[in-house]
Amino acid sequence: MGISFRRVGASLAAEVEGVDLARPLDDAARDAIHDGLAEHQLLIFRGQEITSDQLMEFGERFGELSVHPFAPHVEDAPALIRFENDADTPPFGTDVWHSDETFRAAPPMATALCAKVVPEVGGDTVFASMSAAYEGLSARLRGLIDGLQAVHDMKPFKQIFEDTPEDREQLRRFEAIYPPITHPVVRVHPVTGRRVLFVNPQFTIRIKDMDERESASLLDTLFHQALIPELQYRLHWRPHTLALWDNRSVQHYAVHDYWPQTRIMDRVTVKGARPVGVAAADPATVQKPKKLIAGAVSHGAHKPHLVEDDIREPAAAE
Repeated sequence: MGISFRRVGASLAAEVEGVDLARPLDDAARDAIHDGLAEHQLLIFRGQEITSDQLMEFGERFGELSVHPFAPHVEDAPALIRFENDADTPPFGTDVWHSDETFRAAPPMATALCAKVVPEVGGDTVFASMSAAYEGLSARLRGLIDGLQAVHDMKPFKQIFEDTPEDREQLRRFEAIYPPITHPVVRVHPVTGRRVLFVNPQFTIRIKDMDERESASLLDTLFHQALIPELQYRLHWRPHTLALWDNRSVQHYAVHDYWPQTRIMDRVTVKGARPVGVAAADPATVQKPKKLIAGAVSHGAHKPHLVEDDIREPAAAE
């Protein structure tokens, strides 16, 4: 049986069947998953009892793995991140909408997360399609933001440094390695050509060439797009579930509602390229929005009509 994709979300997400990730992917399987990821943005593989080494081998089929400079990784495998949260180690920093590592000049192309131990209740991850988020904006607002640039910063990770001379010096060193970086507010997906809203409240700090008030107001509007339920898919984890998401077109939010239960996840990220904005993309490859979620013309058969029992004589004016 070949690989198949069963769509499970309105704007993104498909469950993948017909593949055993404990075995090496051949080129045909790799290409099918690659294309399915671009189309569905989030792929869910259930019942995959794989080792950490097999997770890394899976990720490497899509490109070189990146090493996160701040996340907890396995000592002898720097590219393998292990989130091991329990009563003594509460989750940190993922309960905010974000695309992974946009403080880098070249953020990851994709992320693979595999559930090892999941809480009995809670611990879901919510995903949002940021291509659908862009398409849901009004034409006037899309026209405004298509050419804008935004500044991204490693701000959330500054909290992990203590107020000691050694940590202050180390923080300065990391700030020199990862200075604030500029990305297009709207990036063009290199495979599908879809325009993607590429700002997030975790790492985006301001719009370039706008004053603070203008920038804050616009970013608040754009951040709100990820909150629209119609653009989301909520993944309920089960042991041995693996999720692969397209970091170029998806944001996610890991819900912190399970503490002090235990949740253990292994993660790898695949290196990406510098985001390309609308102006820099090849016009022949850029897809324009196909639909408008906000401001749609149809009113779902709703129309005004008088109900005789509700008609009352106008009250006399006092």
